[in-house]
Amino acid sequence: MAMLNRFIQRAPENFLSARQINDVKAGRRGFLASAFASAAAAAVAGAQAQTQASAAVGDTNILDLPAHTKGLGQPVASRPYGQPSEFEKNLQRRESPGLTRVGAASVSFAPLQSLFGIITPSGLHFERHHQGWWDIDPSKHRLMINGSDDSLIKRPMVFDMDDLMRLPSVSRMSFIECGANTAMEWNNTAVPTVQYTHGMISCSEFTGVPLITLLEMCGADLKRGKFILAEGADGSGMTRTIPLSLIQSGEVLVAYGQNGEMLRPENGYPLRLVVPGIQGVSWVKYLRRIEVGDMPYGTKDETLHYVDLMPDGTHRQYSSVQEVKSVITSPSGGQVVLQKGFHSITGLAWSGRSKIKKVDVSIDGGRNWQAARLEGPVLSKCLSRFNADFVWDGKPIILQSRALDDSGHIQPTYQALRAVRGGRSIYHNNAIQSWLLSENGEVKNVQVG
Repeated sequence: MAMLNRFIQRAPENFLSARQINDVKAGRRGFLASAFASAAAAAVAGAQAQTQASAAVGDTNILDLPAHTKGLGQPVASRPYGQPSEFEKNLQRRESPGLTRVGAASVSFAPLQSLFGIITPSGLHFERHHQGWWDIDPSKHRLMINGSDDSLIKRPMVFDMDDLMRLPSVSRMSFIECGANTAMEWNNTAVPTVQYTHGMISCSEFTGVPLITLLEMCGADLKRGKFILAEGADGSGMTRTIPLSLIQSGEVLVAYGQNGEMLRPENGYPLRLVVPGIQGVSWVKYLRRIEVGDMPYGTKDETLHYVDLMPDGTHRQYSSVQEVKSVITSPSGGQVVLQKGFHSITGLAWSGRSKIKKVDVSIDGGRNWQAARLEGPVLSKCLSRFNADFVWDGKPIILQSRALDDSGHIQPTYQALRAVRGGRSIYHNNAIQSWLLSENGEVKNVQVG
């Protein structure tokens, strides 16, 4: 367990016991509130005891030389592939109780509250599997490109991994967000931490070949062709329609690399599609086939799933763009602010349309706003880190953030979003998130507006 912070205590999912984790996986309702409350209370007591001890006897950690200052460390051969410190082993992506599971299908959430900067470590990248994950032999994996009829593709081709990796590659940073991120908040289900409210998002550097390059090699008719169908090799038969206009910009990649190494199996090894700004389900993993067509394909995962029921009873389909959004990651739900005085607000902002232009923060529930600092780099369709200073006087406050992108779109309140979308949606919730900082320092998820 990492050392206690004297100013803000970590969110308590990092302190769950093995028994408590099993209770979460069993979906026991009512468990989360009590478990998080008890963990927070224990954390506060521990931090106070540590502070008092240091003040009473002096800080021996600086006065006495520790063993690592006087001895020989471990050789590089002892760890050929780097791992996190054992003191950070509780920093994990985690499953959420209450989400539907079918066999090996699963969701895990990235621990946004404990991450720095904008890049998500590959081992903490969120997961969404529709039929579990696979570790596929790259020597046997193939990508086929064809047309819905012979006139749309002159030269249908099959590529192996060597064929793809010998082509000129590009690397680009981009966020990927599940369309269902923040879904539980639609119906006022106040999950306790930012890991569970917003943790189905991550940001990486992806490396691969622009899909337009492969389509041109195959002689695709880019005038008659209007869409592609991307198909994955996992058991779910995941297939998604993607407009060809997105691909012609060169942004869409057939990617094999992530954060400087090959994709991890959970992230689609050895090949996945990267579609910047578009919901994660369209970033088809274990990519095995691309078909060029002249109309949307209407597959099961875009007609029965990933659709929203609108107020008039119709379904909102092909709603792919991830709209402008932000969230404060610290202080955030489950954390405990241990001292009054100066603190820093930090969080993440993103937009599937363009760059983040501005982020404002509020400490009074949206009545007044102040501009936050955007930390570089600020890139299009990429996470952006923001910071703002505030002084806490010990009274209850409500923390919020609101993002604006270069296309002019601004993050809405829940009232504004529900006025258009109603209350029966699941996907694409980009409303302003609120955190209540109570007098006792505990931070809780609340919904305002």
